[in-house]
Amino acid sequence: MTPNLRLLLPVAASLVLLGLDTQATLAQSEAPAPAAKPARHCFSLSRWRGGWRAPSKDVLYLGVDINDVYRLDLNGGSSELLRADVHLVNIARGGDTVCAPIDLDLSVSDDHGFRTPLFVKSITKLTPEEVAALPAKQRP
Repeated sequence: MTPNLRLLLPVAASLVLLGLDTQATLAQSEAPAPAAKPARHCFSLSRWRGGWRAPSKDVLYLGVDINDVYRLDLNGGSSELLRADVHLVNIARGGDTVCAPIDLDLSVSDDHGFRTPLFVKSITKLTPEEVAALPAKQRP
């Protein structure tokens, strides 16, 4: 190998590596940004007025503070929620703040002490417009 070729070989290899790094950087910058996470709306159990309504066996509306309403979508739900003589029970385990379904330990109970567990799938804070659009019978 000639001396000039020996000097050019490391330079050429560096240029190739630099070109690969530049292509990888360009590919990363052109990749779509990850989807934004939905905003988390938390509420304090101590601010829950105790009011609730169930328009179906799979949906609960909770009244929090004066005007806030949270929609809880249930996994499986319970037809017991549609009866007038039942109570919603939450067992607080740990903190007072509810931000995710795991933060609630809900069940529906009748006057005889029988309780049916409820499994919350999602929690959504309704906008003032969504609250105003609820039929009066469904407002907590």
